[in-house]
Amino acid sequence: MELVAPVDDSSTAVQKTSGSAKKVSKKYSIPSVRWPTAAEAQASLWFSPIRIGKLPVEARTWVPAMVPWRATEDGFVTPQVLEWYERYARAQPGVLVVEATGIRDVPSGPLLRIGHDRFLDGLKQMVDVVHRTSKGHTRFFIQILDFLTIRRRVPREKYFERFFKLTDDHRRRLARLVHEPEWEEVAVQTVGEKLCSLSEAELAEILTAREFETLQMGYRERVTDMELPHIRELPQVLPDLFADAAERAKKAGFDGVELHYAHAYTMASFLSRLNTRSDGYGGPKEQRVRLPLEVFAAVRARVGADYVVGCRYLSDEIFAGGNRIDDALYFGVEFAKAGMDFLSISRGGKFEDAKQPRVGEAAYPYTGESGLECMPTVHINAPGPFGRNVPCTQQIRQAIRAAGLATPVVATGGIYGFDQAEGMLQRGEADIVGAARQSLADPDWWMKMKLGRGEEINRCVFTNYCEGLDQRHKEVTCKLWDRKFTPGEAVSLAKDGQRRLAAPEWNP
Repeated sequence: MELVAPVDDSSTAVQKTSGSAKKVSKKYSIPSVRWPTAAEAQASLWFSPIRIGKLPVEARTWVPAMVPWRATEDGFVTPQVLEWYERYARAQPGVLVVEATGIRDVPSGPLLRIGHDRFLDGLKQMVDVVHRTSKGHTRFFIQILDFLTIRRRVPREKYFERFFKLTDDHRRRLARLVHEPEWEEVAVQTVGEKLCSLSEAELAEILTAREFETLQMGYRERVTDMELPHIRELPQVLPDLFADAAERAKKAGFDGVELHYAHAYTMASFLSRLNTRSDGYGGPKEQRVRLPLEVFAAVRARVGADYVVGCRYLSDEIFAGGNRIDDALYFGVEFAKAGMDFLSISRGGKFEDAKQPRVGEAAYPYTGESGLECMPTVHINAPGPFGRNVPCTQQIRQAIRAAGLATPVVATGGIYGFDQAEGMLQRGEADIVGAARQSLADPDWWMKMKLGRGEEINRCVFTNYCEGLDQRHKEVTCKLWDRKFTPGEAVSLAKDGQRRLAAPEWNP
């Protein structure tokens, strides 16, 4: 599951777009699988070594970043965070990626942070736990990101009382709508009370499109809000912020950094076709990629040529007017040419087609069609949820190879079994195959395959129980194990006291 930006407390229908996912009545069955023998796993591409940049990696098995909401409210590592990553390290995947970690030194809820040196001690503990537990077999990367402000949807009365700025244009439109000219002179409070009484259709005629969206969805900043100085200055600020964070990651002992250029966050928004900035950082794709490349250049200069730096970005934004595969092909080649050490490919997960949140809640970018494409469930249109992003990932890899570059490409999304992943690698659809939800369902599945004990794997059922917890910022667990207890077993529990925070022990 992916991060939704923490909400700034200071302040229904799924859209149907061409070529994107729709929730439908059909339910896909989890495919039957054949698990490898130990000898077959040992001889496979999936369990074979690869170099990422100058770093040797023992296997092409990859656990993508998942946000488990176990940090403190101040962004510090907790014992529960250590337990989470220790549990994955036991199975010795080739690469384990830390959850999206904020690069700014600002309050951001129970999300890990790396925006100040005071976070280093906890991050070093994570590195020590993973390297020790995996016996040095697992490379440990950290995903770092920036995000803009998003606020909860407020009641209509509160919106017009505290957040709405009345203008003469609003007064004129109201007067015309109700055919009463005196509204152009009425007191501000009285106008606010009148607006509260109008229907949504009437309000849509009076408010600007952005104001009406804020009323309906909650306030959300965009990279195109050039009237805001801190938004206008992002191209000058972000390269150093990312470079500072990457330098801390290296000091903490992480083996590499994954720049988060995907989903609903700042860097992905610069890449998006919706980025119409006129300062040289928006408009044509050549300008939209400019800041992501400048961020990478700043990071590379800070951490050196030998340190792994890659990114996660989108093959398709899914929503109408967003990026498509041709944008992704161009960006992939540009990232590879710039010297990124790997590219991890995702899709969707945007605010633009999110469902309307309830009053008191914030928009969540995995509720619309783009979110369903990001984390497809068994309830989706053809061809189903399994490996749905692979064709686009393969096209990106082919474009990079056609440019004469060998940058490893990571495929993720709906990965469920050995033959599926091995076939992808054998056909050249990717260089590395990762699995988030299946790894959550059974953190030991990598080791079980390696030992020829695949029949013991607990298989993900792809219903997104975990994603539902993520949406509410609750500690993420899996329904296959979070309520399974052994008498006398000492386990860490979620704040609700009903769910275990780590999968049951497995002793090979």
